[in-house]
Amino acid sequence: MENPFTDEYFMKKALQEAEVAFEKGEIPVGAIIVIDNKIIARTHNLTELLTDVTAHAEMQAITSASNFIGGKYLKGCTLYVTIEPCQMCAGALYWSQISKIVFAARDEQRGFITLGTQLHPKTEVQQGIYAKEASELMVRFFASRRK
Repeated sequence: MENPFTDEYFMKKALQEAEVAFEKGEIPVGAIIVIDNKIIARTHNLTELLTDVTAHAEMQAITSASNFIGGKYLKGCTLYVTIEPCQMCAGALYWSQISKIVFAARDEQRGFITLGTQLHPKTEVQQGIYAKEASELMVRFFASRRK
């Protein structure tokens, strides 16, 4: 029997979190962290609610997953996030030693790739799963803000 827990499956869960952020008036970024096909963190941006510029979805996910594991290193974990992490989040992900990052859409202006931010050398990166859906959600969000 085929494993139903694919990268696409988990990215859909991250997109659901992004939708929750959208509904709350937050920039619609969702993130989940998985270990052994189990979701151990499920979050979205909370910068408006918490009035905290560091309350990005990835930062919330790192904290939640670390609390779940009971340690600061996320070895064996995969982060699924709807938008490419910024350099702040990439720095935190570096220190967490997360094993894999899967993101949907690039952030051509503020993403860690564009800005040349290093990840941990053992961190694997994959991109593009549901990129269109993640990008469309961001476009829809910012269009609604301009009205």
